[in-house]
Amino acid sequence: MEDCSAVFHEGAKPIMLTDPIQELSGSRLSTITSPRDIRKLSLPELASLAEELRQTIITTVAKTGGHLAPSLGVVELTIALHYVFDTPKDKLIWDVGHQSYAHKLLTGRLDRFATLRQYKGLSGFPKFQESEYDAFETGHAGTSISAALGMTLAKDIQKRNNRAIAVIGDGSMTAGMAFEALNHAGHLDRNLIVILNDNEMSISPNVGAVSSFLSRKLSGRTMRRVKAHIEERLNSLSNVGENILNVLKKSEESFKSFFTPGMLFEAFKFNYIGPIPGHQLEDLIEALETVRDSSRGPVLVHVLTTKGKGYKPAEDNPGSFHGIGPFDIATGRPKSLPHPPSYTEVFGQTMVQMAKEEKRLAAISAAMVTGTGLTGFAEAFPERFFDVGIAEQHAVTFAAGLAVEGILPVVAIYSSFFQRSLDQIIHDVCIPNLPVTLAIDRGGVVGDDGPTHHGVFDLSFLRFIPNMVLMAPKDEEELRHMLYTAVLHQGPAAVRYPRGPGEDVSLTTELQALELGRGEVLIEGGDVLLLPVGNRVYPALRAAEGLKKVGIDAAVINPRFIKPLDADLISSWAVRTGRVVTVEDNVRQGGFGSSVLEMLSRRRLYGIKTRILAHPDLFIEHGPQKTLWKDNKLDSPAIIQAVIEMMKD
Repeated sequence: MEDCSAVFHEGAKPIMLTDPIQELSGSRLSTITSPRDIRKLSLPELASLAEELRQTIITTVAKTGGHLAPSLGVVELTIALHYVFDTPKDKLIWDVGHQSYAHKLLTGRLDRFATLRQYKGLSGFPKFQESEYDAFETGHAGTSISAALGMTLAKDIQKRNNRAIAVIGDGSMTAGMAFEALNHAGHLDRNLIVILNDNEMSISPNVGAVSSFLSRKLSGRTMRRVKAHIEERLNSLSNVGENILNVLKKSEESFKSFFTPGMLFEAFKFNYIGPIPGHQLEDLIEALETVRDSSRGPVLVHVLTTKGKGYKPAEDNPGSFHGIGPFDIATGRPKSLPHPPSYTEVFGQTMVQMAKEEKRLAAISAAMVTGTGLTGFAEAFPERFFDVGIAEQHAVTFAAGLAVEGILPVVAIYSSFFQRSLDQIIHDVCIPNLPVTLAIDRGGVVGDDGPTHHGVFDLSFLRFIPNMVLMAPKDEEELRHMLYTAVLHQGPAAVRYPRGPGEDVSLTTELQALELGRGEVLIEGGDVLLLPVGNRVYPALRAAEGLKKVGIDAAVINPRFIKPLDADLISSWAVRTGRVVTVEDNVRQGGFGSSVLEMLSRRRLYGIKTRILAHPDLFIEHGPQKTLWKDNKLDSPAIIQAVIEMMKD
C-alpha cells in the first residue's frame, strides 16, 4: 500500500478505498445506516467515527473528484447536528451543499458513495430523490437561511414541533440574500436555528467588511483568559477601575459583543452563541443541546472550523481543494492528463495582455478569482481588480458604476451564477447602454456538478435584452478576439465560452476586433446548412466530413454572433440549401435556434426545412460533458443522423 501517513492529521490511519463497504467491513462507519445509529455512540466512539468519515471522503474524492476541503471541514459539525437533532423530522439545510459528503455517509449512502459525482451515481449536492434527509436542494450560495425560515413558518402554521437548522459558511454570508433572510427572521422572531460555519474561506479568500468582522475570533478559553486579565488590571486601578468593572459585569452581553461578532447578529435580533471550536465534539454537542432545549426566537451558533481539516494538502491550500478532480493522496497532485490550455486560462492571459495596453480595463470576480482565470490579472494590476464576494448582483451594478466614469469593466462569472444578476444586467447595464463586458465562463454543460451548475440558459436569458451584443467563440483563439471586440464595443457585450480545454489551435500575438454581427463560412455545400454555435462548431465540422462520405454536401457557418445575428449571410445560404440545422449547447427554448427561426419568419422564408439541436426542456443531471452531449444528441454522430433524417423527409 502507498504510504500516505504524512498527509493525514491527528493519527488517522490512511486507507485506499476501492469499495467503501468492502474496505470498511467491520468498521464503525459500516454499522451506521442512519443518524439513529450515531445517537447510541459515546464521545470516544464519535471521535473514531469522525476519523473514518474523513478517510472515506479523502480516498473516495481522490478517485471521483469533488468538493474535498469543504466536506472535511464539517465532519464533527455534521456528526453533532445529527446526534443532537431528530433528523429527518428536524430539517437540516446545507448552504451551497458542497460540504454534505459526511452527511451523505451518515444517512445511509455509504454503499453508493463510490459513485459520487459519477454518471448516474450520487450527486455532489443534496438531492430530494436521494434521501429524506436531504431537506433542500441547493448548489448556489446564500440560500439556506431563507429556506430554513420558510420551513420554520410552515411548521408553525401547521402546528408541528420540528426544527429547521440552516448551516451557512462565512463565505456565503457575503451574499446579500443571506442578510435579507436574517433581517426577515429577526422581524418574525420565530425559533429558527442558524449555524455559521466560519473557516475564513469560501472558494477564494473571503473579502469584505463582514469577513473582516467575523475573523475577530476568540475561543472560549482565550475569551476567559482575556476577561480574567482585564478584571485583574481594572481592579488594580482603584475606584475608577472598579467602577468600569461593575459596568461590564452588569452586562455580560456587552462584554461579549465588544470582543466577538455577536453584536452584528444581535442587531438582527438573533441570540448569539459562540464562537465554538468546530472540531471539539463535546463542545459542539453541549452547545447544540442547549440551543435545542432552551432557545426561544432565532439563534445563531458561531462555529470555528478549518477547511480541509485532517488532510494536510487541503489544509495548506484549501482553495485548490475546494473543488478538485481525481488526485494522488500522497502528494495532493491532480491526476489529470496534459491538455491544451483551457478557455478560462486563455481568457485570463488575454485580460493581462489587454490591460498592459488599455489602462482603463478593470476586472471583477464574485469570489471565484482562480476559477475564472483572473489570478494573474489580480497580481499584475491589483488597483484594477475587484473581488466583490458572493454578490453577483452587486458585481454587475458595481461594473455599471465604473463604466459611467470611463472605466472598461469585465465581469467574469460562471454562467449559472450570472442568472442571479439578470435584473441588474437589464436595468443597470442594458437600459443605459453602458460599456460593460460580461465574461460568461462555463457556458453549456459543465460535467459532474450537475443541474445547479450547468450553464445552459444564458443564450436564452441574454438574447432577449435590447442593446446586448452576444458572442460565442468556436475555439480559444476566437475567444481572444471576441473579448477584445467586447471591450472596445461602446455598449453591453457578453462573451460566452465553455468549461474545459480548447481545441489546441495556435494563438496569435495580435488581437483583432471582429465586425459586429458578421459570421464566417467555414465549408461550402449545397444540400444542408449547419449552424453550430460556440463549442459545437468543431463537432459540426466533423459531421460535415462524415456526411460527405455518404454523399451529402453540407455547408457550415460559424455565426460568431448570437446577437446581432448575421441575417443576410444565414438567410442566403438557407435559401441556397433549403435545409438548416442549428446546434447549440443551450436549452432549445429561446436559444440560438429560436433566433434563426424568428429571422427566417421575419424574412418570410417559409419553405425552408429546419431542425434545432439543443438541450431538452429538462434539468440535466451530472455526468461527463461528452456523455451529456451524446445523450442530448449534440455530438457529431447525432448531427449526422439529424441531417440524414432530414434528407429522407
